[in-house]
Amino acid sequence: MLLQIAAFRFDIDSQKISFWNALAPKTHVLCVGLMVLAIALTPNGHWWTWGVYALATFCWMVLSKITWPVLLKRVAIEFSFIGTVLLGTLFQRGGEVLWQWGWLQVTETGLVVLGSVASKAILCLLLLNLLTLTTSVPALLQALVQLRVPPLLVAILASMYRYIGVLIDEFSAMRQAATSRNLMVSSRRRQRGILGNVFGSLFIRTLDRGDRIHQAMVARGYTGLPRHRNPVQASWRDGVAISAIALISLLGQALYLPQFLLNF
Repeated sequence: MLLQIAAFRFDIDSQKISFWNALAPKTHVLCVGLMVLAIALTPNGHWWTWGVYALATFCWMVLSKITWPVLLKRVAIEFSFIGTVLLGTLFQRGGEVLWQWGWLQVTETGLVVLGSVASKAILCLLLLNLLTLTTSVPALLQALVQLRVPPLLVAILASMYRYIGVLIDEFSAMRQAATSRNLMVSSRRRQRGILGNVFGSLFIRTLDRGDRIHQAMVARGYTGLPRHRNPVQASWRDGVAISAIALISLLGQALYLPQFLLNF
């Protein structure tokens, strides 16, 4: 993950001119949060609802003029980690058995749960990456402050973003030192052991480095909150965007909610 984070900037599309980028950062957070909440609350098996949300997400990304190759690369990397967890939902018991090998069973219920959870995960990843690609990190942190997110959580996020470059540089230096001593040309098993020692040493070094950085930040007037002198003020466009996202969320819920209540 350290090498992957070093390969890109978080907010490469934040300076593009579009309707979405003209909105206030807190509107970005509210719109994405509202859509993610609607997606997460949708029960399993309601494909038409996720179809509506997927269409809205696609149009949303077209309006934001997002860089598609970067977006798809990030989602693919992130979903590869989530996918290993999602495979466990495939073997849930219930419904017709479609395939069986010993105690392993693939059932109709398992397929529905797997497809539902995967749909939720992909849509949420697309929206969250849209938020980070089109909103600068300082503006995003300021938006969280304006939305009354706990200051400690905002401070942790800000420190992670600022300090991750230091970690990457430290790891690169330690790996270069190992390479210069011909320690990385041995067997793969030995290389894994060396990398494990590098990560262990890196963790120990971060404790001391983090304490020194925090003391330097406090000496320069750090109060625990990010500074942003001129926050973007909301306009009528922000109201239109939030209303549109709210209507789309309600439309998707309306496709299944009456039948869901009758069955309940």
